[in-house]
Amino acid sequence: MNQSVPLDNPRAVRQAIREGRIAGPTNGLAPGFIQCNILILPHQYADDFARYCELNRRACPVLAQSQVGDPALPTLADDIDIRTDLSAYSVFEHGQLTQTKHDIKDLWDDDFVTFAFGCSFSFEELLVQEGVGQAYLERGDSAAIYYTNIDTEAVGPFAGKIVVSMRPLTPADAIKAIQLTTQYPDVHGAPIHIGHPHLIGIVDINSPVQSLTQTRVMKDELPVFWACGVTSQLAAEQARLPLCISHASAHMLVTDLNLEQVKKQA
Repeated sequence: MNQSVPLDNPRAVRQAIREGRIAGPTNGLAPGFIQCNILILPHQYADDFARYCELNRRACPVLAQSQVGDPALPTLADDIDIRTDLSAYSVFEHGQLTQTKHDIKDLWDDDFVTFAFGCSFSFEELLVQEGVGQAYLERGDSAAIYYTNIDTEAVGPFAGKIVVSMRPLTPADAIKAIQLTTQYPDVHGAPIHIGHPHLIGIVDINSPVQSLTQTRVMKDELPVFWACGVTSQLAAEQARLPLCISHASAHMLVTDLNLEQVKKQA
């Protein structure tokens, strides 16, 4: 990562990603600004997919949907080009991951519709500012992603299980995190489960589906699970669409929206 990039400025971060000066995960970049999961699919599936997201909003909180064929997302920032502004993309054909790319200009089609979902990376800085202890970060661990046994509500070809992200917190900090994140449903809101991973179908907490590093739960901590936008990617994979494109794990779209703009009003 180029340290000359002002990493607290979302526009500068997007520009650096577009130019290839930032190629890694986006966690920790532009703190306080919303980061988004992305899914791009042919427009013939867009209505069913939009309804699927509406019915499963905890996991798939849509913040923006593009016009057909338009790579811009003007409600998130006026300079976004979704073909270049993620540091890595995953390309799926008939439900199978076929390639990972750093831009998708050569794959872009005027038939595509982009969906952007709020991501829990967005509230990590808030938790720090509000005094929620995150010892897992201090020991070099990261949030981890797991499949659950919780069904989503199906629409058309879209169905599947809820995917969750987990952060280990002490019981007192878990309570604080619930109180804080409840105010931000557009970035997944409150956790959907705490403790006892087996109750939601997670057999081995030490074997996540995705994680940037190891993720350990210490004796004084509880695993706290938030619904995760990877749920939408899993639904699209299982629908076996001829082609769909998502962000690669942890390589999100950094937007100009800040948390206060999406805070739920009392």
